[in-house]
Amino acid sequence: MDDIRISLSDSSKAFVDEQVTEGDFASASDYVAALIHTEAKAKAQDKLEALLLEGLESGEATPWTDADWQALKRRIKQA
Repeated sequence: MDDIRISLSDSSKAFVDEQVTEGDFASASDYVAALIHTEAKAKAQDKLEALLLEGLESGEATPWTDADWQALKRRIKQA
């Protein structure tokens, strides 16, 4: 795994240190990784909601097959 180095303002560093000290995270790296994971999950959720709305607004009322569900899962994973 490659290292990524970031610079933080004193107040941001203090905040990150506080999160680690409070015991929620083992290290600053774990905290940043959790933030990235949360953001990625939110974006995937947004994509899913957009796809569902697209489907609802399409006016099509055909039953979903297993192949349809698998195709949707693949599209979400690619997002």
